[in-house]
Amino acid sequence: MIARSGSTEPVIHAAKLPSRLPPEMLHIRPGADGVVATDPRRSGWRYLSFRAFGLREGETLILDRPDEEAAIVTISGGGVAVTVDDGPALELRGRRSVFEGMPWSGYIPAGSTTRLTGRPMPGMQAAVVAVAQAPLTGRPGVSGKPIVVGPTDVEIELRGAGNATRQVNNIMMPGFPADRLLICEVFTPAGNWSGWPPHKHDVDDPPREAVLEETYFYQFARPEGWAIQRIYHRDGSRDLMLAVRHGDLVMVDQGYHPFASTQGYDAYFLNALAGDRRTMANSDDPDLAWVRTLWPSMALDPRLPLVHP
Repeated sequence: MIARSGSTEPVIHAAKLPSRLPPEMLHIRPGADGVVATDPRRSGWRYLSFRAFGLREGETLILDRPDEEAAIVTISGGGVAVTVDDGPALELRGRRSVFEGMPWSGYIPAGSTTRLTGRPMPGMQAAVVAVAQAPLTGRPGVSGKPIVVGPTDVEIELRGAGNATRQVNNIMMPGFPADRLLICEVFTPAGNWSGWPPHKHDVDDPPREAVLEETYFYQFARPEGWAIQRIYHRDGSRDLMLAVRHGDLVMVDQGYHPFASTQGYDAYFLNALAGDRRTMANSDDPDLAWVRTLWPSMALDPRLPLVHP
């Protein structure tokens, strides 16, 4: 790793930590309460914590890890009121489902005591929210105040072409004044591919690639559906094919990680990432990168965007 003594610049690690989890531990299925969660100890990496859970009307939860920055994203059933220290409540109004509206999100700086209070929509039992957290690097330019990211603040990006077209909602990207956290959500129409060509972010090799830990949290327009998440190394030392379902969480600790939705089932995943550099730099599988040459002659999937502001 590269350490700069006496500087506020972050320590830059040359690579991710070696994989320590057996394959079955990378895939977390929700329990009876619908909660999924991981943290650095559980994941075998350095920074990223993630959890998704529901809050009923008036039910409260205080975020742990107050020394870390946090990103809150509304998923379904409504929203939450966010109280930071003794300040006024910030209302994240939320959405009935990820397929029925753009996200309401909030950035919470480190060093804050934060309470979430459930605000389900009428007829909904609980508001489901996701929370990502990570420690600070010490870099300048990080917001010291909470930030509400409303639906109209989110950039919609259509990537790929043909049956590799997908919608990416950019919530907290490199230009956002967070420290480590990067947040986006991806909609993959039925039968399409995302993360294609397959890419990885395992080593520090700027500007080509950067080290980024990542979680995938899945939702489906028809909750009985499933999709395929592959995680593999080019040399064959790892090759996982995971059938992911509504509410599942997958930790991408290392390797290329393409995703395929199944016929009839529009799919969604929330990406939370954290690393040493504020970038989304990644590198394609060199065996498959050529497919990008197909895209200029192919149309975008007309079903996209699936969700509008």
